Amino acid sequence: MEFQLGPASSSAGYSLLAFDEIGSTNAEALARARAGAAGPLWVVARRQTAGRGRRGRPWQTPEGNLSASLLIKVDAPRQAAATLGFVIGLALNSAVSELAPRVSVKVGLDGLDDPRSRLTLKWPNDVLADGAKLAGILLEVEELAGGQLGVVIGIGVNVSAMPEGLPYPATSLHALGAEVSAEELFAALSDAWLRFHLIWDEGRGLSEVRRLWLAQAAGLGAPVAVQLGENVLRGTFETLDEEGRLIILTETGDRKTIAAGEVHFGVAAGMMAS
Repeated sequence: MEFQLGPASSSAGYSLLAFDEIGSTNAEALARARAGAAGPLWVVARRQTAGRGRRGRPWQTPEGNLSASLLIKVDAPRQAAATLGFVIGLALNSAVSELAPRVSVKVGLDGLDDPRSRLTLKWPNDVLADGAKLAGILLEVEELAGGQLGVVIGIGVNVSAMPEGLPYPATSLHALGAEVSAEELFAALSDAWLRFHLIWDEGRGLSEVRRLWLAQAAGLGAPVAVQLGENVLRGTFETLDEEGRLIILTETGDRKTIAAGEVHFGVAAGMMAS
């Protein structure tokens, strides 16, 4: 099966570059932007040999998993452009729910659907299934000639396999019982992206994106620990502010706004050294 855009994405004028193997889809998309590619452009690969996550960490992409990056140009401030990571997270959850509804919704012991979703969004850029990492998102923003911003949104999804030896739990769609291919997921994701990008509307719809994201947030109202350099901030994950920053109610009753940091919930939060 070949990678193809979904019908809505294709009709909307998106382009696709598909590779059997590539170093990094994000690096390829950024190179295309610097060379003058107008976008919107998807770059997708069957294997990624030099993928990376946040803070330069390696991201494994064996064949069967999904590695894709989207290049778009935006007419919004850099701060607003950075919130597109929330948009792609919503789109991925929607695509998985469409293709594998039993993965997205818990089933109760009586055989009835539990309204709680198995899929959650972890601030700032992970997608979880049953609390284990299913996908990671890497967003890179660069000012281009003419003052426009080029935004590359990379996403890696554990479709057929998950990495081992990680300091956190990970899972894959196949491990969750979903016989979905990377190609099928990509087509659904490319169309789901359109719906949520339209809501975002160059940042004007961020409040609605925030509302939708919070409805699927991991750890909302739960204990949280955030690694900030050599320090750990503890408290309760209260909400996101209007710019997508994490708001924590600390153990002393203060509210702290976090723009970036390593976030841990539940048992993992309690195990972090102060």
